[in-house]
Amino acid sequence: MHASSFHLTDVDEARDILRRTFYTMDVEVLRPAEDWTARFAVGGCKSITLGDLNFGVDVRVRAGELGAYHVNLPLTGTMAWHQGRDGTRLARAGVSAAVFQPIGDTVVDNWSGDSRILAVKIGRSELETQLERMLDRPLRGPVDLGPELDISSGAGASWARLVEVITADASGPDGLTEHPVIGARMKEALVTGLLLATDHRYRGPLDRQSPALAAPGAIRRVVEAMRAQPGRPFTVADLAGIAGVGSRALQQSFARYVGMPPMTYLRQVRLALVHDHLRAADPGATTVAQVAYRYGFTHLGRFAAAYRERYTVSPSETLRE
Repeated sequence: MHASSFHLTDVDEARDILRRTFYTMDVEVLRPAEDWTARFAVGGCKSITLGDLNFGVDVRVRAGELGAYHVNLPLTGTMAWHQGRDGTRLARAGVSAAVFQPIGDTVVDNWSGDSRILAVKIGRSELETQLERMLDRPLRGPVDLGPELDISSGAGASWARLVEVITADASGPDGLTEHPVIGARMKEALVTGLLLATDHRYRGPLDRQSPALAAPGAIRRVVEAMRAQPGRPFTVADLAGIAGVGSRALQQSFARYVGMPPMTYLRQVRLALVHDHLRAADPGATTVAQVAYRYGFTHLGRFAAAYRERYTVSPSETLRE
């Protein structure tokens, strides 16, 4: 995810940045002020854009149809808004977030100057494909997320905390969201968490569903893929796609047929390969880090702890021996 930060004192510049990073929109200053500064930090990729936005002056924003799912999560202040023919609603820090659909004219009636929001834009196909994976079946009809998300407690509050952590990482330089493995998992967690926190017509099936197990042959395909490409940055969704089932079905099938979650099994495969490589390597020409990275370990501290737990010695001791 690429990140950019802006400090602006011109409303036209602020509008242009929002247009480039989020949507085509018109911005109207409601109560002009002589000294104000808009502070924007935006990070994202093609499917998900995250912003930490504070206009610094009361504005009205008209964005038309968004074409994407979007959540405005206030950290401070309030935001009055409506979409389509619905009446005006209020998003308030610590209480509720505004949830927008891809279809319907979108208007922020009053974005207060003291309101700092986290803006989460999720591509329509990104969210709907993830929901299909979770359901293990194609969608029938629109998702229609509930227009308000309670962030005062429960799943909504947990998701809000997750958004805050990921947005801070995506908005700064060299964040983990840019890593091909960790970034993919962060995006997956963000979308999955929203689907489990908001109201929509598929919540009941999601909460009740006990997906059909994958066939043993499908699990064998996943195992073979792991062993063929142990350094590949697999996610659970990637592995589920190889098996031809949803993520939940894959997790349950691995628990039944392999006795552990798929990512735990992948870690065991990688540890064994690292162990064999270190035992055969020349310590004068090879480093532990080189071997660990080759087999998909990106956090050396956690790798070393997992290695010691399995083999009772450190990876560097194995290399020296």
